[in-house]
Amino acid sequence: MIMSRIEARRDEDTAVPGNLVDRLLTGLPADAVLTDPDVTVSYANDMASFCPAGTPAVVVLPRTVEQVQHVMRIATELRVPVVPQGARTGLSGAANASDGCIVLSLTRMDRILEINPVDRIAVVEPGVVNATLSRAVNELGLYYPPDPSSWEMCTIGGNIGTASGGLCCVKYGVTAEYVLGLEVVLADGRLMSTGRRTAKGVAGYDLTRLFVGSEGSLGIVVQAVLGLRPKPPEQLVLAAEFASGAAACDAVCKIMEGGHVPSLLELMDRTTVKAVNGLAHMGLPETTEALLLAAFDTTDPAADLAALGALCEAAGATQVVPADDAAESELLLQARRLSLTALEAVKGTTMIDDVCVPRSRLGELLEGTERIAEKHGLTIGVVAHAGDGNTHPTVCFDAADPDESRRARESFDEIMALGLELGGTITGEHGVGVLKKEWLAREIGPVGVEMQRAVKGVFDPLGILNPGKLF
Repeated sequence: MIMSRIEARRDEDTAVPGNLVDRLLTGLPADAVLTDPDVTVSYANDMASFCPAGTPAVVVLPRTVEQVQHVMRIATELRVPVVPQGARTGLSGAANASDGCIVLSLTRMDRILEINPVDRIAVVEPGVVNATLSRAVNELGLYYPPDPSSWEMCTIGGNIGTASGGLCCVKYGVTAEYVLGLEVVLADGRLMSTGRRTAKGVAGYDLTRLFVGSEGSLGIVVQAVLGLRPKPPEQLVLAAEFASGAAACDAVCKIMEGGHVPSLLELMDRTTVKAVNGLAHMGLPETTEALLLAAFDTTDPAADLAALGALCEAAGATQVVPADDAAESELLLQARRLSLTALEAVKGTTMIDDVCVPRSRLGELLEGTERIAEKHGLTIGVVAHAGDGNTHPTVCFDAADPDESRRARESFDEIMALGLELGGTITGEHGVGVLKKEWLAREIGPVGVEMQRAVKGVFDPLGILNPGKLF
């Protein structure tokens, strides 16, 4: 019904005095409004495969909150859809344009407004790049933990929109745990504040958490208050090789059951290890069925690594290699960082799944994924934030081959179905977007969808904010 109301009103837009671009230019500088189709097409989609994208009518790049408010007032008046975007590094199609929309790119709102070491907060605009913020707070002895793999490119606004995670989540948690307060421009252009700057606060409904992970469907985040931590010591890394994925997953269970709190606990299956060797010639043993990488950033990381290494050996590790210093640790982590690039090189195109299961079921997910790969005759590598049970089965395929593309999509769906069967969720950190909206309905059920649509209707009664995403 929301979409039909948009379409019905759009037919009447020709009767509105002045066109969309002219109306936008009444409150925006000329260089903030892009209309050249050769330029606007480059803003049509994020990095997800199999996600349709429309043709935007215009791309707007505001620099101020007032400019965002102006855009939303015009969009509401003319009933034009608005698709918020950050750096478009997402993997679910959440930032994909719809036909005739305003793409609202927030990358020029990139100021760090405040870093407060006493209150341990940072106040930032949505276009601040994650790595830029991380380095700025590090200089003051502070730490912003969320570190998506795209941290050198992705923006804080995008991280908030998709509730992104990263390698350090096993110890420090995800983006939602660090967003204390927000300034949000609503669909009609009003500005709303949520949350707080204080360490504690429980006044009213937690609307801040509601916006985190909403993929721009409820409002436009224009400012965020983020919690910070003291900068931890330099971490040390350990690599453990296993003769089976099951043994590696057993080690993960033993580590977590033993009360250890690594700052990183990552897993690469044999397909991924082989791909990394092929790309970077890192000399990883070809007999490795699974590689587990663990790290500690404690005051005595060597002792913690020794205890963890003993658990890995008890679980069947064939070799355990602890790093002696930060430089050696970085070399060990390089293989993990190259994983997705290496898997993409296998066939040229990848579909990166994002299934999260209880840690105790991690081995079953790996075994099931291997069966799915064999069934469809495909290469599927698995990298995982093993300490969270958050896996990234990555389907490698030739996009120019229609049959292989079909099998890739079918395998992708089967992996999501397997994740749900194991008590998991269809996405741990990438979001729903276009790619997984049918699966969201399966996961939360009809009542859940009804309630989520009802919430959407309160914040966006005309349905103009990022339509076609989530559900």
